[in-house]
This record gives sequence, C-alpha cells and structure tokens, in this order.
Amino acid sequence: MNIRHVKQSDYYVIAPQISEWWDGRQMADKLPKLFFDHFTNTSFVAEQDGEIIGFLIGFLSQSHLQEGYIHFVGVHPIHRGSHIGRQLYESFFQTMKMYGRNLVRCVTSPVNKNSIAYHIRMGFEIEGGNRVVNGIAVHSNYDGPGEERVVFVKRI
Repeated sequence: MNIRHVKQSDYYVIAPQISEWWDGRQMADKLPKLFFDHFTNTSFVAEQDGEIIGFLIGFLSQSHLQEGYIHFVGVHPIHRGSHIGRQLYESFFQTMKMYGRNLVRCVTSPVNKNSIAYHIRMGFEIEGGNRVVNGIAVHSNYDGPGEERVVFVKRI
C-alpha cells in the first residue's frame, strides 16, 4: 500500500464510489471537487495495486492557526480493519506538525456509531455539546437546523 497526497484527478475516482462505500447513504455532496483542487498538500489517498482504497481530506484552519481540520475520510469496505485509516490519519498528523499545528478537529453525525468509536480509539476526545444523545454529547443545529454533530478534538 502507498500513501500519497491527493491530486485533482482523484476526485473523479473517489466521488462516484462514496455512496457505495457508505452503504447507499448519499454523501457525495459533502465532498465537492474544490477539496481536491485546494487542499492537496494536506489530503491523502491510500493506493493498492494502482487502485484508491482510502482517502483523507483535511486542511489547515485559516482562522485558528494552531489547528487542522479533517473534513472527510473513507476506506473501501473490503479494506476496513487493515489500519488504512490509521495510516491516513498519521500522515495528516505528521503534516500538521510540519506546519506547526498541534490540534486536530473533526465532526461526525451522532448516528455514525462506527465513526464515533473509531475516533475515540484514535485518541480523539468528544468536545462537549449542548445536549446528550444515547450517552454522547452532541451539538444541536451544528450544520444547520436539525443537523446535529459530534465534535472531536485531538492534541498532537
């Protein structure tokens, strides 16, 4: 397996697969092409035998100069459990350190229990919200009316 920076053309490989990787959930609108155009230095893909089997889209915060943000991560379902996600996250963490950043943030939906468990295993902490859903602190209306999110933070 090889981890490398994303390139613009990766969008056309990844975007059509997103719904399949998320069991039919329509997620493609959460990953516009602009991320592949403007955040290539801080985003990564994992390749095996010339095929993309995972990706991480992240960027440096323009407002919080000690922070980086992970926007979207995916691993092909048949490759899950092979530490591909961990390697992608570690590549991002190393890049953040190179840029002098020491804090990484990301969010997920409270219904995505696998993502919540994964981020906790990766050493992220849940940042307190304004209500609790199934024992998890969530931020109500985080991404608009009715759009709750679990907010994670990790010091690196």
